[in-house]
Amino acid sequence: MTAKRRYVPDISRLGALGDGNYLRLVKLIPREFDDSKTVEFQLSSGSQYFGQVRIKLIEACKYTDTVYLEQVRNSGKWLNNPQMTVRLYHDVGMAEVISCCRHRRIQGVNDYPNRFMHHPDEKIQINAFLAEWLDYCLKFGHAICDLTNKM
Repeated sequence: MTAKRRYVPDISRLGALGDGNYLRLVKLIPREFDDSKTVEFQLSSGSQYFGQVRIKLIEACKYTDTVYLEQVRNSGKWLNNPQMTVRLYHDVGMAEVISCCRHRRIQGVNDYPNRFMHHPDEKIQINAFLAEWLDYCLKFGHAICDLTNKM
């Protein structure tokens, strides 16, 4: 009888995703970001509207920040709006998804099969999705500003 091989997480890939996600988030979040502010920007390309992204600071500590990211008002009714809670570790320059949609806590490794049908590498997949989503935001994001109040 062959023993079932246990999944071993790819720590270097998870670390690389954390480094990249931190750099992407720092580009999207203004320096004067505090717990009373919410950053919003539209996603569009030319006349095509893809939705709006909102980033809210939930908690600010000496070495970490916790932010909530969500996409609202997307252009397709069939799309699920991503919602993630992300912790930024400023001392090491990394970011990781700590909750996603309805999942309050993301395990580093999941037994498979499990009752929620999470993949063994769910944490890496969700952080990879965050990387793709943030790249998309950096490529198609536009600041929302009210030009009538600027004069």
